[in-house]
Amino acid sequence: MDFDVKTLDGGTDGTITVSDAIFGLEPRQDLVQRVVRWQLSKRQAGTHKTKTRGEINATGKKMYKQKGTGRARHSDRAAPQFRGGGKAFGPVVRSHAHDLPKKVRALGLKHALSTKARDGKLIVLAAAATDEAKTKALSVKLAGLGLSNALIVDGTELNVGFAKASRNIPNLDLLSVAGINVYDILRRDTLVLTKAAVESLEERFK
Repeated sequence: MDFDVKTLDGGTDGTITVSDAIFGLEPRQDLVQRVVRWQLSKRQAGTHKTKTRGEINATGKKMYKQKGTGRARHSDRAAPQFRGGGKAFGPVVRSHAHDLPKKVRALGLKHALSTKARDGKLIVLAAAATDEAKTKALSVKLAGLGLSNALIVDGTELNVGFAKASRNIPNLDLLSVAGINVYDILRRDTLVLTKAAVESLEERFK
């Protein structure tokens, strides 16, 4: 599979041949969904917590005698049915993470890349680099490429000027190839890979 390599100025810099085993698969949404669910579950805080009746700061004295009142039998006011009492079966602090095989994660990433390639939402950029860290100048260049909602993935090292210039542009994410993930690929409309990122990905999945 061949892609035209574009430059930031809107020109072309030849073509690049990418592996069909990474960018040419028939997308499987079930695999992609499993990886996204794994990612979101892993980063979920899980810090929600309610107090049980044993954690309520209240006296443990029995409310009234067991028999002779004609009312229901109760112990203390920390019981769940009373206002201010403990919560029965409430949430506790826990991890929401679950395991997902490494091969499934890798396959999910390939299918996410293939989805963007099939939908025509994948652009290969010669380099994500700029001499001066000017947000306005970079915004004009990206607009010329039709990038209003995009994820840009560079090689192992990010260009400092480009990173600073893109930091304040809305709906634009910048990642190194080490941080590429399925969720960030899908949450943006267009995926932009530099030549260095493509080479790194093909080396990773070789």
